[in-house]
Amino acid sequence: MARSSTTYPKKWNSGKTTVIRVPERIAEDLLRVARRLDDSGCYRFHEDSSALVLEMLPARRVSYKSDRPINVASVPQRSPFRYPGGKTWLVPYIRDWLRHKKTPPARLIEPFGGGAIVSLTAAFEGLARHVIFAELDEGVAAVWRVVLNGQADWLEKQILRFELTLDNVMVVLRQERSELRDLAFQTILRNRVQRGGILAPGAGLIKTGEGGRGLASRWYAKTLARRIREIHQLKDRLTFVGGDGFDLIREHQADAEAVFYLDPPYTLAARRLYRVWQIDHERLFSTMAACRGDFLMSYDNTVEIAALAKRHDFDSRPIAMKSTHHARMTELLIARDLSWLQG
Repeated sequence: MARSSTTYPKKWNSGKTTVIRVPERIAEDLLRVARRLDDSGCYRFHEDSSALVLEMLPARRVSYKSDRPINVASVPQRSPFRYPGGKTWLVPYIRDWLRHKKTPPARLIEPFGGGAIVSLTAAFEGLARHVIFAELDEGVAAVWRVVLNGQADWLEKQILRFELTLDNVMVVLRQERSELRDLAFQTILRNRVQRGGILAPGAGLIKTGEGGRGLASRWYAKTLARRIREIHQLKDRLTFVGGDGFDLIREHQADAEAVFYLDPPYTLAARRLYRVWQIDHERLFSTMAACRGDFLMSYDNTVEIAALAKRHDFDSRPIAMKSTHHARMTELLIARDLSWLQG
């Protein structure tokens, strides 16, 4: 018996639908499960030798105060990258920013994706109807292209069967990669075995690492494979664009239904952390001032950036966070209006 989602007067939240044929005796149960999953926006599927398991994963509310760093252990880790300057700690703020709107935004645009934790959070938790993110670094871009465009299974298997030894690592890192999926695996490996996840030229390998485990201290093969698989399962909610983030902003500049999250390479540490780090910050502020949609930017807390925000009549607020080395610092959140912040 064929049943279609069009038998429901209310549209599905997740976008495109597909008509499938299932036995009549299980049709109602499957539709009920599908409806709950669509409403939740966040789920995980896995199987073992004896069972298929489908879990709904409602996001847990995390209270925060802007003068206290977020405990990142309270936030789901979704990205396969251990990214320098990553924004896992910012996720509770992102949730509040998007949830304070009357309806989920039609599109969340992230022009400087990197590890893409904000894009992934929005897709997994249904905080936007669709997510579009960009990245200029060719290695990072290769990972997202492979994961979202049909080769995630290959990357999972490559990670799971790789024997992590210094010799094997050096063989992979020294090779010139012409195939997209080989470059993706090399990038994931480099990100996981170099100090701090730094991809910039000259970054050294982890020596001691956590618990004295050396190179293996950040190589969680099963966890990485699972994250890649779960991201691939949400590929219909995610669009990746390889290239300049400014081009992506301009493409959606007149779109009033789009919102933008921007985490550009910072003014102080970018040269040391990233392969692609140069950006015209004045141009970025001017570009965002001309956008019809709402936006949120995270930036290093410097006099120059604070002055740019003031010059464009943007609201800014210092937010407490911890660096990779657990030093307390502040970053700036910048928007047209930050009145939604808890404290």
